[in-house]
Amino acid sequence: MTESMLTGRARVLGDDINTDYIITSRRKRESLNPAVLRRYLFEEIDPKFAGTIEPGDLIVAGKNFGCGSAMEVAVTAVVGAGIRAVIARSFSRTYYRNAVNNGLLPVICDTRGIHEGDRLRVECGEALLVHNISTGAVMQAGKLPRIMADILAAGGLVAYFKEHGDFER
Repeated sequence: MTESMLTGRARVLGDDINTDYIITSRRKRESLNPAVLRRYLFEEIDPKFAGTIEPGDLIVAGKNFGCGSAMEVAVTAVVGAGIRAVIARSFSRTYYRNAVNNGLLPVICDTRGIHEGDRLRVECGEALLVHNISTGAVMQAGKLPRIMADILAAGGLVAYFKEHGDFER
C-alpha cells in the first residue's frame, strides 16, 4: 500500500458488533444506495448515531466486528457514511474481506485504550500504525497482505480489476 494517512474522530463500539447492528437487514430491502443506507447506520444500537457521524470519523470496536451474516451492505453503509477505516481488535473473516473489496480499511490492533471522541491518525505504510493523538499512545496494527493493500490502494476490488485486469500470478 502506498504511504497514506487517515485522521479522524474515534466512534467507539463494543465487542461482537454484528452486521445487523451495523445496518439492519430490513433496510437493504428499501435501498442499496449508500447515501440512503448511511441514515440507518447502527440504528439498532443507537437510533441517533447516524446523525452524529461526520465524514472522516473512524469506527473503533472490540473483538469480532462484523460477525453474523455475510451481507455486503454492512460495508456499503459504513462507506456511505464517509468512514474510511474500522479499527478493531478482531473482525469476522467475511466482514474483513468485504471491507477490503469495497475500499474500507480494516485495521486490527488493541483498541482498549481508545475512547469516544479521541483524535486518531492511521498511518498506512511499511507498518500500519494507529496514533491516538489525544493520549499520545501509538499502537502497532496487523500488517495487510500485499494484495489486500493493492486492492485498497485502487479503491476496492472492482477498481483493482479495472486498473490491473487480473490478479498477479
